Amino acid sequence: MMSSNLDLVRSIYAALERGDYRTAEWAHPRIEYVVADGPEPGSFTGREGMAQAMRSIFNALADVRTAAEEYRELHAVRVLVLARGTGRGKTSGVRGEHRTAEVFEIHDG
Repeated sequence: MMSSNLDLVRSIYAALERGDYRTAEWAHPRIEYVVADGPEPGSFTGREGMAQAMRSIFNALADVRTAAEEYRELHAVRVLVLARGTGRGKTSGVRGEHRTAEVFEIHDG
C-alpha cells in the first residue's frame, strides 16, 4: 500500500516529467530547498528561494527534462527520489545528463 507522502511526491514528479517546473503549490511557503552538490550548491528558503535556485538551472540549460527512476520511503516523513535529468547548454549546445537524489521531508501533508 502506497502512503499519502509517496503519492504526493509521485504527483510532484509527474508534473516535472510533463515539463511543468512552475507549479509549487505543494511546497510549504517556508520550504528549505538545499542543493548539496553541483555547480551552484546552496540553501534556499521559501518558494521564491526554490524558484531562484531553479532559475539558475534554466538560465544555463535548454530542453531540461527530469524523470524519476526510483522512489523509496525512508521514514514516516521522508521520501527519496532517484532521478535522471537531461538538458542542453544554451551557450555551448552540448547535451548533458546527470543523476540526482532528492529527499522530500513531508509534515502535515
